[in-house]
Amino acid sequence: MATILRDWSYQFPWFYHSISWLAALNVGGEYRFRRLFLDGLDLTKEMNVLDMCCGTGQATEILVEYSDHVTGLDASPRSLSFAKENLPNVKFVQAFAENMPFSDRQFDFILTNTALHEMESEQLRQILSEVHRVLKVGGRFSFVDFHQPVNRLFWLPISLFLYLFETETAWQLLKTDLPALLAEFGFVVEQIQLHAGGSLQVVRCRK
Repeated sequence: MATILRDWSYQFPWFYHSISWLAALNVGGEYRFRRLFLDGLDLTKEMNVLDMCCGTGQATEILVEYSDHVTGLDASPRSLSFAKENLPNVKFVQAFAENMPFSDRQFDFILTNTALHEMESEQLRQILSEVHRVLKVGGRFSFVDFHQPVNRLFWLPISLFLYLFETETAWQLLKTDLPALLAEFGFVVEQIQLHAGGSLQVVRCRK
């Protein structure tokens, strides 16, 4: 269950970014939060990179610093309009992540940043299948999302945040054995990093 604050976060970009800024203080600030996925990651200019569920392109803007071949994908035309305005030289595609209009084994690296918790269980399975399809053999898939806190002091903050801004799918993700699910779709988990008392995870895996 979510409150009207969730609707406001979609309707008013300034409100969404303010909440994101506050939440990011738990990991050292927004600059640090937006770059968590880069830890231990070796990207080169020649790699084909996909920012899946890119939203307004905040992570896309970081990816273009490391690769000359970045594509952003999102289902929201409103979000993509912001992204295109900020990054006119990046290719953005409007489509759902569970049915991506890309060829098999097209990308070297795929990122999705705080988006998987929005997906129903069957959607999540379809998305992982699609990621595996469009990722090159040996390519890497990385995502940042919620995790069950290992420090009990963080249970109240994350519970409050999920109640105010998220839906039941976020709680479902907390209960999901993601390493087992990823293995089911042919991924090998290489690294899991926990932040903010374990309430945030950065997962990197390989096809």
